Amino acid sequence: MRTNFSPEQMASPALKAAEAQLRTCVHCGICTATCPTYSLLRDERDGPRGRIQLIQQMLERDLSPGPDVVQHIDRCLSCLACVSACPSGVNYPRLIDTARAHIEKKKVRSLEDRVMRATLGTVLPSRALLALAVMLARIASPLRIMLPSRLRNMVTAAVNLPRPVRTPDADPPARPVTRVALHQGCVQEVIAPQITVAARRVLARFGIEADCVEGTGCCGALNHHMGQEKTAHLRAAALVKDIREQEAHGTFPSIVTTASGCGGVMRDYGHQLGTTEARNVGSRTTDIIDVIAAHIARDQRPQNGIRVAYHRPCSLQHAMKTGDAGPALFRQLGFDVVEPTDQECCGSAGVYNVLQPTISAALQEQKAAALTSLKPDLIVSGNIGCLAHIGAAVRVPVVHPVEVVDWALGGPKPKALDHLQLKV
Repeated sequence: MRTNFSPEQMASPALKAAEAQLRTCVHCGICTATCPTYSLLRDERDGPRGRIQLIQQMLERDLSPGPDVVQHIDRCLSCLACVSACPSGVNYPRLIDTARAHIEKKKVRSLEDRVMRATLGTVLPSRALLALAVMLARIASPLRIMLPSRLRNMVTAAVNLPRPVRTPDADPPARPVTRVALHQGCVQEVIAPQITVAARRVLARFGIEADCVEGTGCCGALNHHMGQEKTAHLRAAALVKDIREQEAHGTFPSIVTTASGCGGVMRDYGHQLGTTEARNVGSRTTDIIDVIAAHIARDQRPQNGIRVAYHRPCSLQHAMKTGDAGPALFRQLGFDVVEPTDQECCGSAGVYNVLQPTISAALQEQKAAALTSLKPDLIVSGNIGCLAHIGAAVRVPVVHPVEVVDWALGGPKPKALDHLQLKV
């Protein structure tokens, strides 16, 4: 498509990257069929093609967008299914991320919106503040019906979060063969710290020593998806610096994440920060299941009678461009693996379930129905947001795949699976 940016605008790296993607789009509409919000709302402006037109008008004219435009941009989940479907190779994140940052800079939101988004962007990335907020939300839960709708949504989302399970830390490998950087996130460490412990334990079995890296304690993904560009970049730069400092005695071959939502954003650090170090971190960022699959023996174990529904998070499929290793690994370990034909977003999408509760709930219901129709004994999901969101809508246990792999390899049984018996 044709664009009309001024030379002054093209001096901005962000606008230059966005302009390149606008020119790549041919408006074929194939992306529209894959968009969860278009499928629900049937409004062209709530699909990628319509949003791209709104973004072009907003950026070219340097407009302060009205409430209607902001609403359609805000409704985007950033599931990136459109990216995987696009035959022209449009890098949609370059557009939606620039649009969100533009909206934040223009300060067009109401005071209530700004306060709410600032609160989410401050509390969620801080483990101490999040732990306190969850505790207060659970105390206030009986009175939530009396709260304003937005605050009620926040309390409900907090109450639905899993309760942490404390387990002894994993012992380091007796004879390390190699070492990797293991990214410790923010929300996951508060509500499910056992995931990191399980990952360290599994890696140790393969002689891999996991050095935890944190930066500020958050990779910046939550701020990034709300258009809080400056804060997101500060968090990203801090994590890149932490990794560099811990590599003083040897380079990490991989930077491993147990949350694909973090991994998808970390993969894009090179574009966000524009430095060689950031690009180097992005290129080495790997999902934990891919690391395990590359090291585990290729023998096929007999069926153990446990039926696992494997949920592939959008961030794993469309941002990290991986996810095939998980189902194959679980079959190799003897599980009966089933996958839903519905591959649409579950509606979690970072803080989307708080900011867009109606759309999020509809997608949550769809995903819960698709997964439970498979009649699984348990559901696995490799992203903490999806895990918590789906878990709040089903009666089947929902756990991280690394916890189940750890159990299958001789580690402790996840508490949520007390009712299951693993036959080895």
